[in-house]
Amino acid sequence: MTDLFEFSDDREASSAAKVRALEALLIEKGVIGSDSVDAVLKHFETMAGPFNGAKIVAHAWVDPAYKQRLVEDTPKAIAELSLPLGMAGAEGEHMAAVANDADTHNLIICTLCSCYPWPVLGLPPYWYKDPVFRARGVREPRAVLQEFGVTVPEAKSVKVWDSSAQIRWFVIPERPANTDGLSEEALAALVTPESMMGVALVAPPAA
Repeated sequence: MTDLFEFSDDREASSAAKVRALEALLIEKGVIGSDSVDAVLKHFETMAGPFNGAKIVAHAWVDPAYKQRLVEDTPKAIAELSLPLGMAGAEGEHMAAVANDADTHNLIICTLCSCYPWPVLGLPPYWYKDPVFRARGVREPRAVLQEFGVTVPEAKSVKVWDSSAQIRWFVIPERPANTDGLSEEALAALVTPESMMGVALVAPPAA
């Protein structure tokens, strides 16, 4: 990844310290309860996250008819699966899926802010919010993808989808080769958040 998207080594620790200080202040002022943050964290550890998106993608890989329904009416197709309640709740409103194929590679960005389909991808990474990524993703998506390690052949088109509060996109990546005998659970284990954003390909299982 380009240096433009890298951050200082202590960024995580520094951000965590700020969060703890803010949490302590909010609790002191009575704005939130002492267990409020833990409840939110538990939600993203167990209910809303990329594990949901991986299940959706794996099912789309094994069921072409479902994949078509997922592209045509994403919320309705997601509702067909046994996923946690709240998939269409906060940050999941108006989700829409696009599929990579032999002719097209899709990239998800948010030029205005950092709108992101939390229920299927989890919390957005730092670089997704970076103004440099957001601007260059529109202007030169092939170059940005190359910096992430994804080389898109010239014969293959690149489509950039701009998420917003009105629509939150995610990618159905291409199924890797040599996975015909894998179960949906095993296929889901191959899917990463980055592949559902379009900045990575799904790697085949280790031999």
